[in-house]
Amino acid sequence: MRKASFTDKLRYQFDNTMSAGPIALIGWLSLLTLTLVVAVALVVVATGVGPQAEDGSRLPFGQMVWFSLMHAVDAGALGADGGNPWFLGAMTVATLGGIFIFSTLIGILTSGIESKLDELRKGRSFVVESNHTIILGWSTQVFPIISELVIANQNRPRACIVVMAEVDKVMMEDEIRARIPDTGKTRIVCRTGSPIDLNDLEMVNPGAARSIIILSNELGDPDSQVIKTILALTNSPDRRPEPYHIVAEIRDWANLEVAKMVAGDEAQLVLVEDLISRIAVQTCRQSGLSIVYNELLDFGGDEIYFKHEPELVGKSVGDALLAYEDSTVIGLQHRNGMVTLLPPLDSRIESGDTIIAISEDDDTIRLSGSTPLIDADAIQQLSAAPARPERTLILGWNRRATTIINELDNYVAPGSEVLVVTDAVLVESAITEHCPDLANLNVSVQDSRTTDRRVLDALDVTSYDHVITLSSSDVMTPQEADALTLITLLHLRDIGDKTGRDLSIVSEMLDLRNRELAEVTRADDFIVSDRLISLLLSQVSENRSLMAVFDDLFDPEGAEIYLKPATDYVRPGQPVSFYTLVEAARRRGEIAIGYRQAATSTDASRSYGVVVNPEKSARVSFTAEDRIIVLAEA
Repeated sequence: MRKASFTDKLRYQFDNTMSAGPIALIGWLSLLTLTLVVAVALVVVATGVGPQAEDGSRLPFGQMVWFSLMHAVDAGALGADGGNPWFLGAMTVATLGGIFIFSTLIGILTSGIESKLDELRKGRSFVVESNHTIILGWSTQVFPIISELVIANQNRPRACIVVMAEVDKVMMEDEIRARIPDTGKTRIVCRTGSPIDLNDLEMVNPGAARSIIILSNELGDPDSQVIKTILALTNSPDRRPEPYHIVAEIRDWANLEVAKMVAGDEAQLVLVEDLISRIAVQTCRQSGLSIVYNELLDFGGDEIYFKHEPELVGKSVGDALLAYEDSTVIGLQHRNGMVTLLPPLDSRIESGDTIIAISEDDDTIRLSGSTPLIDADAIQQLSAAPARPERTLILGWNRRATTIINELDNYVAPGSEVLVVTDAVLVESAITEHCPDLANLNVSVQDSRTTDRRVLDALDVTSYDHVITLSSSDVMTPQEADALTLITLLHLRDIGDKTGRDLSIVSEMLDLRNRELAEVTRADDFIVSDRLISLLLSQVSENRSLMAVFDDLFDPEGAEIYLKPATDYVRPGQPVSFYTLVEAARRRGEIAIGYRQAATSTDASRSYGVVVNPEKSARVSFTAEDRIIVLAEA
C-alpha cells in the first residue's frame, strides 16, 4: 500500500481548498500577492538599491512594501521609476507578477458573477411571498389559469402567482409574457424545481400560500405525479399546522380514491375526464349550454359567490329569488357546510345559512329593497313534451367516449340509440367492458373515417337528434386532432346547408385558438377541455366551497342547468321584466338564471346570445326560438 508523502498531503489539502469555489481562489491569489510584494520589498531593502527619502536615507521596509504593492496593482507606476537598474528590475518583477495575479483575479470574479447570474436565472432562490397562489406543474392550462387569476386579483394588493415546474425558468417567463402580456397588479414568479421534491417545494413557500393548484403532466402517468405532489405537501416535516387549500386534477377515476386518501380534507380533486364527459353530454342535448358554463366559470363576467344575508332569515327561498335586482340566488350553504342547489322553494332560510348567488362580484350582492315588477298577465305555464327516444351520432373516439355513453344513458328515454363512427381499434371491446349496464341506450359501432365525405353522406346525419365530434387526443397532438375535427365540421356544415337542416353539433376542441377557426362551421357548441378545467381550477382555488357547487351542478342527479323554450314561461312578443321570468320559473319549481336569444346566437361578441344574471327590471321580448336558462331537476 502506497504511503502518502508530504507532497501528496500538501497537494491534497490544496485540492480541498480549491474545491471550495471562487472564494478559495481569491484567498490563494491574495496570499500569492502578499508573498510577492513582501519578497520584492525584502530584496530591495536588503540590497540597498531602493530609492532614497528626502533626507537621503533609504526607505523603511513598511514604505517599501507599500511601494511594491502599488507597482503590483498599477502597471503604469513602473513608467515613473528611475535610478538603480537593480531596483527597476525588482519593480518590474512586482509589476509582471501583479499583472498575472490580477488578471487571474478578474477572470475568477467574472466567472463567479456569471455563475451567480446563471444560478439566479435558473430560479432556485426562496420565494419571499405570503398569501400567494402557487401553481405546481407546467402545461397549456397554465395560461388560462394565470389569466383568470389575474382578473380575480384586480382588487387585491400585492397579488402574486408562483409557478414551479421542471422547466427552465427563463422559458416559462418568456412563454407567460408572450401569452399574457398584461398581468395588471399581479406579479408572476417562476421557479425551476420538482413538485415532488421536499427541498424544491420549500422554495415556493407553501406554508404562506393562500392556495395551491396542482396540474397533471401531459405525458406519462399524470395521476401518479399529482398524488406524489400532494403527499410531498401534506406529509412534509416542515409543513404548516393549518390545512392547505389544494386544488388538483385527476385524469383517471380509478386513481380518485387513492388521491382522496392522500389528500384528506386539504385538497379539492377535479376528475377531469368525468367532468368533460358530463359537460359534453349535457351540452349535446342543449345548444348553448357550454357558453353558459363558460360565463359562470370565468372571472370576466358573473360568477358564483357566497354571502350571509341576515335580513332573509325566516323568509322562503322563493322570496329570496325576487329580493335582488343584480344577483340571482341559486342555492344555500347550510350552517353545517352542506351545499344545496335549487332547494325546495317553500323552505325557510335559517340563521347561519349562506346565500349562493350569481353576481358580478361578491360586493354586488345587495338586496334591492324594492317591489319586483312582475307582469302576471304575460306568464303562461306550458307543460313540457313527454320524453321520446333520441338518436345520437358520435364521430371519433378517445378515452372519454365510454364515459360519455354512460352519462348519456342517464338522460335519454328508453329505446334511444347511439352510433359510434371511428377508425380506432378495439372500440367495441371498450364499450363492452366499460358500458355493461346501459338501461336506455342501444350502442352500435361503424368502422369508418369521420373525415371521409362519402361516409358522412351515407350516414344520413340529418336524421340524428345530436352529433358529437370527439378529438383523437389519445393518438395525436392537439393541433393534428383539432385539424381532423375541423375537417369533419366543415363537411357537416356543408351537409346541413345542402339539406336545409340545422344540425345540433357539439365539438371537442383541444386548443382554444382553434375554436376561432372552427366558428365558420357554425357548430352549436365547442367544448375546449383544457380551458374548462382551467377555469374550474381557478374558481375553486379562490373559494374551496365552490367545488361542492360544481359537483352538484354537473351531476345528473339533482339540479342542473337547462335551456327551455321561452314560450313555456311567457307569451312571445310581449316585453317583460326578468322578474316575470323568475316568477314564472318559480311556479314550476325552477330558478331562472338568464336567457339565450336566437337572433344573436351566432355573434361571438355578444356571447352567442347568452345572457346570465340579467338586470331583473329590464324588459325583453322573446320569440318562440329563444330559450330561458333555468336551474331545474328535469
